[in-house]
Amino acid sequence: MSMNLSQAFDEIVQRRRSNRRFDTQIQVPDEVIQKSLDRAILSPNSSNMQLWEFYWISSPEEKAQYEKLCLGQSAARTASHLLVFVTRQDHWKKHAQWNIEKIKASMTGEPSKSEKRALDYYGILMPILYRTDLLGLSTLVRRAITFVKGFSNPFMRFAGIADQRVMVHKSCALAAQTFMLSIAAEGYDTCPMEGFDAKLVKRALQLPNEAEINMIVAVGKGTNEGIYGKRNRLPIEDVVFKR
Repeated sequence: MSMNLSQAFDEIVQRRRSNRRFDTQIQVPDEVIQKSLDRAILSPNSSNMQLWEFYWISSPEEKAQYEKLCLGQSAARTASHLLVFVTRQDHWKKHAQWNIEKIKASMTGEPSKSEKRALDYYGILMPILYRTDLLGLSTLVRRAITFVKGFSNPFMRFAGIADQRVMVHKSCALAAQTFMLSIAAEGYDTCPMEGFDAKLVKRALQLPNEAEINMIVAVGKGTNEGIYGKRNRLPIEDVVFKR
């Protein structure tokens, strides 16, 4: 059984390529996109905060708009669907409370030690990690905690808004990868794009300043012309170091 799963996963990974030109005569069914989004939200993410949003662009009118925002790339022009992966660190308070409510709903009577730790995690630690203010006092507090706690022991070096951005973008990218592997498993193709006008995409989606575009993924039935060359990778010994 495990060998069959291993072989199936290997086929999916080998099949997934960034295809930059799709067959416009073949439409990817909505069910495939929905199934892949259902899988994407199961992706690992920092502290289960799920600080992401996925915008599914499928109507011809909106796709034409986003084709321009993606600088006229052939992948965007020929895609059946476009998925915009967005980070939302500004939702941290709402999502922390959501986790607290989930923990409370599973409790019977007084919280156990593990449940108390989980409640403190979302009620105390998450505000320390994510809170921001105009004067930057929250960042100073995090820097002070990091300095004291990490003075003589290993400690998570986490202080400013840049650290928050890195964390939520990592989680969002994991979801995008799950989505792309799922599309490959369904027999279709994707192209993750970084060539877009992030400011205008945010405006089109009516997103606040705190939201950021992680990537835009084009989905369709790939063509031979959409593969621009061999999948060349550095030798594994140049990037993997066993210690």
